[in-house]
Amino acid sequence: LLCCKSLSKNFLFQLLGLSIATLSTVTHYGLHFTVISNISLESNSYRVIHHAAFYFGICLSMTLILAALLSSAATVRESQCLTAMGFFCFALAFCGLIPAACWRYMHSTEVEDSMMDVYDLVYEEVRRNTSSFRRHELTAIHEAFLCCGKHSPFGDTTNVEHETCPPSQEGDAEQDCLREIHDFLKKRMDFVPTLLGVTIGFMVYGMILTSFLWFSIHFSSNLDRKGRYVLR
Repeated sequence: LLCCKSLSKNFLFQLLGLSIATLSTVTHYGLHFTVISNISLESNSYRVIHHAAFYFGICLSMTLILAALLSSAATVRESQCLTAMGFFCFALAFCGLIPAACWRYMHSTEVEDSMMDVYDLVYEEVRRNTSSFRRHELTAIHEAFLCCGKHSPFGDTTNVEHETCPPSQEGDAEQDCLREIHDFLKKRMDFVPTLLGVTIGFMVYGMILTSFLWFSIHFSSNLDRKGRYVLR
């Protein structure tokens, strides 16, 4: 019974790892994110964040899944070596999550600012030179976010809006692209601190679980009670 409970908890760790991998992949290849990341600017700082977040998420998910598999194998085989390896994987993931949480706390607007900077640069370049190839990039952004340029407080528009906005959005003062980017990110980024907190909690629980498992196996072996240890 105890073995089944331990395996079920390890299944939750695997499920969390798969969820993180899925979320990272969907975000990385999502249209709204890729259309900004693919802008060919040397100063496109968002591209670095875009790729770093994806690789971090994939590495974290793989580490978490490996830790869960090692813990499951250690439970079945009563192996101290596998238990120690599982603990190391949980600790490694924990050490990676702490800097990520700190970065998110100290740079809470970094993603939004970098995306808006990219849009500003593309918009201004198209405004200065309407024949620029960036007009196609700006059109792609407008179509992805269903927005239309940057509206001035005086309510006037430029040729940029007329040439690059979707017909259904042109002249709609409510669809300012900077506001749309802000609203889009706010809906999707507000849960990131919660996700980081939950994942960190799981890592701590995983380290505690593997520690007790290691000591249980160790003392069970010394007392010649192998196969009958109890975790509480």
